[in-house]
Amino acid sequence: MPATKRSNRKEQILQALAQMLETSPGQRITTAKLAAEVGVSEAALYRHFPSKARMFEGLIEFIEDTLLSRINLILENEKESQTRIYNILLLLLTFAEKNPGITRILTGDALQGEQERLRERVQGLFEKLETQFKQVLRERKLREGKTFQSDELTLANFLLAYVEGKMNQFVRSDFKAKPSVQFEKQWPELQKIWL
Repeated sequence: MPATKRSNRKEQILQALAQMLETSPGQRITTAKLAAEVGVSEAALYRHFPSKARMFEGLIEFIEDTLLSRINLILENEKESQTRIYNILLLLLTFAEKNPGITRILTGDALQGEQERLRERVQGLFEKLETQFKQVLRERKLREGKTFQSDELTLANFLLAYVEGKMNQFVRSDFKAKPSVQFEKQWPELQKIWL
């Protein structure tokens, strides 16, 4: 089988898994259901992924690559700290909104009963996001000469908790409470934490 066809099938499997996570909230996704959704046998699934955990890892890799590469673009294009924080928060909220099934992975909802290493990998991603916030806040002190009432770690953790809370509301509401809806109104309040 040519490599492109093989990688297309892998993408198709991952897209089907993400779609099923969106349309079947609260339900466990079995390889039999996934194979039926893709229109292949379970054996064909296992030719592309040795386990269901590897399928979830494929989605987590997509999340990491997408978010971290876009955050790097924000950091390259924007030099002002508040604009960086605003754009990173908006990126995380709109990414969740556009990818409801994948947001279930980020909140841990879709990983119940799955391998512990998947939750650890998601935890690692959130640690990287918190580090990014902390770095932007730290650079603000260096670039702009402005200090904070609190330390950067506390502020970074607050920003991450805001994003995680919005994602959890989104999943808990069966994707009705869109994460970005109140953001523009909440942004002035969020800014107050470092003004």
